[in-house]
Amino acid sequence: MKKGEICTGVIGDTSFPDRGYVELPDGKVLIKHAVPGRKVEFRITKKRGDRGEGTVLRTVSLSPLETAPSPCVHCTFCGGCLYQTVPYEEQLSLKDRQLRELLESQCGGPVLWEGLMASPLPDRYRAKMEYSFGDSVKNGPLELGLHRRGSFYDILTTDRCRLVHEDFNRILRATLDYFREKKVRYYHKQRREGWLRHLLVRRGTHSGEILADLVTCPDGLPGGVSPAEAETLLAGWKERVTALPLEGTLAGLLRTVNGSPADAVIDQGTELLYGRAYFEETLSGLSFKISPFSFFQNNSGGAEILYEKVGEYAGDTVGKTVFDLYSGTGTIAQLVARTAERTVGVEIVEEAVTAARENAARNGITNCSFIAGDVLKVLGDLPGSPDVVILDPPRDGVNPKALRQIAGGIRPERIVYVSCKPGSFGKDLEIMRAAGYRLVKACGVDMFPQTPNAEMIVLLER
Repeated sequence: MKKGEICTGVIGDTSFPDRGYVELPDGKVLIKHAVPGRKVEFRITKKRGDRGEGTVLRTVSLSPLETAPSPCVHCTFCGGCLYQTVPYEEQLSLKDRQLRELLESQCGGPVLWEGLMASPLPDRYRAKMEYSFGDSVKNGPLELGLHRRGSFYDILTTDRCRLVHEDFNRILRATLDYFREKKVRYYHKQRREGWLRHLLVRRGTHSGEILADLVTCPDGLPGGVSPAEAETLLAGWKERVTALPLEGTLAGLLRTVNGSPADAVIDQGTELLYGRAYFEETLSGLSFKISPFSFFQNNSGGAEILYEKVGEYAGDTVGKTVFDLYSGTGTIAQLVARTAERTVGVEIVEEAVTAARENAARNGITNCSFIAGDVLKVLGDLPGSPDVVILDPPRDGVNPKALRQIAGGIRPERIVYVSCKPGSFGKDLEIMRAAGYRLVKACGVDMFPQTPNAEMIVLLER
């Protein structure tokens, strides 16, 4: 086994989220984006002793698991849906085993694993998409969609994606056709010129309300468009999208300006072009007002299952105080407030806190308050002492200093931890166990069907 060598082998053992291993006569090779049983040709990219890493060059033959009929037409090229070719029942079984094994490795032994719960919708479940403008070949025609697998630059037009409702695909195609006709250029990151950057689309799964936001560079920059040209282009785009035969209701069209060189959707000013600047969605009997950049779970049906399980793990909260840290738009805090005496949500994104307060008011919830700030900085100022702390942190977990303050200082009876990146949970678990908490039980929710990812819920008691 040598670096640069091209080999062929069958992917055997897999681990969460998408790691697989090929056994060669002289060692074991780690393959990313792996489906167990698939035969692949790969190049050795790293080698240390009898261990190596490889990059797949092509699929020689499919796995015996890959029997799903009619997978998405984009799945071979798009970087999103590794498991499209695997029937959903097999996906659940695979991820259930991987999550349990991951948690047991983090705990150093067996755990009470309650299994992985399925998403109500295995397809058409995503409520938000961020599409990029670009091209698929150098100096090729304008494209709008997702990055091609393994590429930082090539954009694949994903107008037949099956993770989203067909309304997403209709808006994408109409937007691409319009700007192709107008010969408008996308923002080129190296040359730092052009105008079009992203298209953000959000749709309420239950409400059917749709919000679309066109993200562009500021007007008047080199290689872009003038303010007068921008006004004309935006008016034409609005006319094209509002004329579409959508199944849902178009709640609003917006334009966001982003002058940052970063390849990300950054809000440096948003204007309303049509309708209103938010859409509404219902979740577990509550109503939520969601703006373009508010955090809200991307799988509404899966979120209802997840939040119900969080409430179950929180236990009997009658007469108790609950802190919901990293609370986003306050969904969990409001659901728990139905039985708790008082809930307090903390979120660093001020827009999300404003939305949380508005949502609580519209739902008639008066025993729930929200604080804008960094969890680490505001913990010492929170009112009262919580009986239960719910943690739903970003992908990389809780700030270690904040977690030590929660587990070693505040010391609630229970901690309910929601991990959207289970692989990073292990380091947080070590801190909580060192502070005197034990892992009682855990489960998973398949918030991301057709992909290797899932969310995990863990109950810890002092």
